[in-house]
Amino acid sequence: MSIETMRQALTGVSGVPVTAYDADGEVEPRVTAQVYQRVAAAGIHNIVAAGNTGEFYALTPEEIRRVHEAAVAGVDGKAPVTAAIGRSLREAIRMAKDAASIGASAVMSHQPVDPFAALASQIDYFRDLAEASPLPLVAYVRADGFGVDDMVRLASHGNIAGIKFATTDLMLLSRAIAASNPNGALFVCGLAESWAPTFAAAGARGFTSGLVNVAPKLSLAVHAALAKGDFATARMIVNKLEPFERMRTKFRNGANVTVVKEAVTYSGLDVGPVRVPGLPRLDEEDREELFALLRKWRGVDEAF
Repeated sequence: MSIETMRQALTGVSGVPVTAYDADGEVEPRVTAQVYQRVAAAGIHNIVAAGNTGEFYALTPEEIRRVHEAAVAGVDGKAPVTAAIGRSLREAIRMAKDAASIGASAVMSHQPVDPFAALASQIDYFRDLAEASPLPLVAYVRADGFGVDDMVRLASHGNIAGIKFATTDLMLLSRAIAASNPNGALFVCGLAESWAPTFAAAGARGFTSGLVNVAPKLSLAVHAALAKGDFATARMIVNKLEPFERMRTKFRNGANVTVVKEAVTYSGLDVGPVRVPGLPRLDEEDREELFALLRKWRGVDEAF
């Protein structure tokens, strides 16, 4: 896929499906492919395989490849598949080449989690990876402390399609967008629907979503409203989503994937628990609150 085509896909919704496990806790490729198939059938514009909602850090490199393969099979050409990669630079380069060999359209690099990572060197990590990758790269920026010059240096690399900006430093975001070449990397809201209107006002295009596992039409409705500049409608939908997204932030975001996986299982597709150190399952009270919300949503998702 050309970098221009990938940038166009990033202006839409980048959905991040969950990874299914079997009764023994192993990656279940058939059910995982079904999850991806459902998200693709809903019309999501870009589908990220083994992102944070897919439990990237709980997976071995071999398991990550299995998830990438399941994603390519499940999506079946209906949307770009952006394969999540990361860890050491050498591992990430191998993963990028591997993703290209199995038919992914692009790669998304998780930000390095090395406790001794220097800010400028993290930009070097993304740029070196983009240089070596046979596929366009999306750089996932989660940490605070970067400056405008860092973001401009990142956005200017010819093989970086987008920057998944996942901090609430909106001043940096707006200044970086203004300072970057408008034909360079696209700045994407990396904090999902709740932050999408605010990020759009700052100049970001598109947003990421774990909600697509559960209510993809609501996700697409937020996107459609923002594409028309209809912030009032976008905020109205976001307000409906607020209880779901608030539940995901419990335990310092430890329940983030748990809420999504329990909702997917409630819908009839058993994807198993979350691996530790994430919260494996919700307690009974939180589960009932989630199920009550999903019952309330019945018909709402189809209405959009």
